[in-house]
Amino acid sequence: MQKLLAEIRNCKHCEPHLDLGARPIIAASENSKILLISQAPGRIAHLKNKAWDDPSGKLLRKWLQVDESQFYNTDHFAILPTGFCFPGKGKSGDKLPRKECAPLWHSKVMHQFKNVQLKILIGNYAQTYYLKNKPRTLTETVQNYQSFLPEYFVLPHPSPRNRFWIQKNPWFTNEVIPDLQKVVTKILST
Repeated sequence: MQKLLAEIRNCKHCEPHLDLGARPIIAASENSKILLISQAPGRIAHLKNKAWDDPSGKLLRKWLQVDESQFYNTDHFAILPTGFCFPGKGKSGDKLPRKECAPLWHSKVMHQFKNVQLKILIGNYAQTYYLKNKPRTLTETVQNYQSFLPEYFVLPHPSPRNRFWIQKNPWFTNEVIPDLQKVVTKILST
């Protein structure tokens, strides 16, 4: 696993297309229990070279009901974005992750894990990549989260940009998050 992670962290495959250059971010161990599969690191993650060390990460940890030490323990959580590098700024937020990244690396990484019990798909992009029979909208996908269990748990991205979606859909906070916390607590206690 360590050799593969080093190879990914040194990848320059998409560098000509990236605003700030290549700086792949991934965190994993062969013993990771839960995979956090998301879109791509943001600008702050790129500058700090650390995923989820921002307001989105703070909310995600709250949803998961874990502290930073649990979250960044790679035996608990692997951080596996569909694009490992910050793709740059677009018209209404960050650009989409490069399409080459997940097909180039994900299956190689997946074969290294020995103890994965759950894959959390964060945001529409990760859900579209991994779910074969995904509903058309993020709302429909998250409303039907139980149909993807036990392999996948689907979540919206915890970005501050999605605060209105979260406010508009109180069932997410009242029903989905408690179920997520139960599943995560059970996995981490084994």
